Amino acid sequence: MKKSNDQTSGVVIEFDSGIIPPPYSHVYRLSLDWSTAELKAELELHYTDREDLTEDEILDEGFTANDDFSFKGKLDYVWKKVVSIEFEKTKWSGRHLEEGGIVLSALENGKPGPSKAPVGQEAWQMLAQDVIQAIYETSKKEAPLTVNYRQVTNEENIDCSITMNFSNREAVFTVKNESRTINWEYAVQLLKLVFSPDYNYEIAKETASTKRGSYIECGDGYWHELGKGVVNIDTSFDAVGRIKDGFENLIEE
Repeated sequence: MKKSNDQTSGVVIEFDSGIIPPPYSHVYRLSLDWSTAELKAELELHYTDREDLTEDEILDEGFTANDDFSFKGKLDYVWKKVVSIEFEKTKWSGRHLEEGGIVLSALENGKPGPSKAPVGQEAWQMLAQDVIQAIYETSKKEAPLTVNYRQVTNEENIDCSITMNFSNREAVFTVKNESRTINWEYAVQLLKLVFSPDYNYEIAKETASTKRGSYIECGDGYWHELGKGVVNIDTSFDAVGRIKDGFENLIEE
């Protein structure tokens, strides 16, 4: 398969979750066409093998009775650069996927070519999920994620937040009622840290504390104190400390 030439006008990403059991098992086909001044996107997402599950079993896992989703429309053109650069540097495995994964095919003159499996499966799965999140926000299926943070010292309370706008790949940091765009990759890495520790919802609060400490709310309305309600899973990796450092660096800029 040709990776990049004058005729390549987009990419088709096809994913199969493989041996993952229902209700999690799913497939999707994501087509991105940048042959015109707009980025045209098409998504078909289908959850599989749910026939033997009851509706209650599906709901208990946090899903709904029908989680299938389709989209046909336009995305912010910023995604063209991100996806095309990743496609240009892709190396191919040369093997057939037997237990699920991603295959890619180049769009040439509006038609997909032969599909092949990229070596960087995890990177492509993460990139595809980012684009799907952009589709969810663009279609108003989901709102952008906002993570709130409060730093309480003897001198003052500082409230700040990061909002991740996948629709245009823009991260916005707000502190003291002033907002600024911050580096996207910095924000992504910080949020990976945010979701890596263990959160104890039994001691979470619906309002932020005013006692000395650092507190975080991950978009679900519950506030957790770092170091008490949020603790490291791996004692060799101080995710909690890095979360504090990440937000404090943004506050101090």
